[in-house]
Amino acid sequence: MPKENTLPREVLRPKSRVNAILTQVNRDNRGAQLVLSRTAPQMLTALLQKEVPEIAEQIIDIKDVARQPGLRAKVSVKTKDHRIDPVGACIGMRGTRIQAVQQELEGERVDIVVWSDDPVQYIISALEPADVDRIILDEDTKTADIIFATNDQLARAIGSQGQNVRLASELTGYRLNMLLEDEYNAQIENETKVYRDLFYNRLEVDEDLAQALVDIGFTTLEEVAYVPAETFYDIDGLDDEAIDAIQERAKEAVIADELQKQQTIKEPSAELLALEGMTPAWAFQLAARDIVTVDDLAEQAIFDLHDIDGLDEKTAGELIMKARETWFD
Repeated sequence: MPKENTLPREVLRPKSRVNAILTQVNRDNRGAQLVLSRTAPQMLTALLQKEVPEIAEQIIDIKDVARQPGLRAKVSVKTKDHRIDPVGACIGMRGTRIQAVQQELEGERVDIVVWSDDPVQYIISALEPADVDRIILDEDTKTADIIFATNDQLARAIGSQGQNVRLASELTGYRLNMLLEDEYNAQIENETKVYRDLFYNRLEVDEDLAQALVDIGFTTLEEVAYVPAETFYDIDGLDDEAIDAIQERAKEAVIADELQKQQTIKEPSAELLALEGMTPAWAFQLAARDIVTVDDLAEQAIFDLHDIDGLDEKTAGELIMKARETWFD
């Protein structure tokens, strides 16, 4: 069992009896080496299965585990029998079951959380004991703004050295942004101003109409340009002709931005494209990194090209050496 697989405060001596989870089997000519761990999430799962009969009998499922080994952990559970309280079953009478687990893990505090397929409810449960005021969720980016009414609740949600929020984020799979109500309102106000100014300046509309576009959810010129015309019907005073004009100006702005972007993209030199072994795909990726000429390439190290798609170290080295041949011509 490697040192990094042991708990921070424990000292293990040769021939000590210890509970651990088998995480890896390394085989070589001399036989098999078994790698054990007391820090893996599976270790906590195995201990709960041992101490909680309802888990062993699969009446209660362990859904997710997040650990800071030896310090704190969060485990989410779900019951298949709604007559059974999954949290109470895991804790046991007077905490006997969870205490047995914690003692085995050198006092690691284990929070039991009710799992939910509703991400908002799941996050609220994971952040306990803090009281969440509200949550703004983005399922596409797996982020959530968590709003708190008071500093006390915010501090409780973050926990000592960020421990509580870090484990809650790992448990739920969401990046959690913690904000006070005033901070969130200021953030929304700033974002609203950015969007309103964008539409005011680029679409040639007055401030009221720019604000109305923000109010119905627009944040980009692309959205204004290409959504169905019916989307604008919630704005008072806009007829079909006005909607067409707004969308036409939005399309023109999008095209202008794209042309500007294309003009700023660097292209590789003809010599770089013609270099023996070079492909157009690699050359354009290099140009995007300001490696435009053969001399530019000659000045690079192999590591500098490690993020070029499809280019391995051997080929990168060959291209660099080929480029350096020009130094001796």
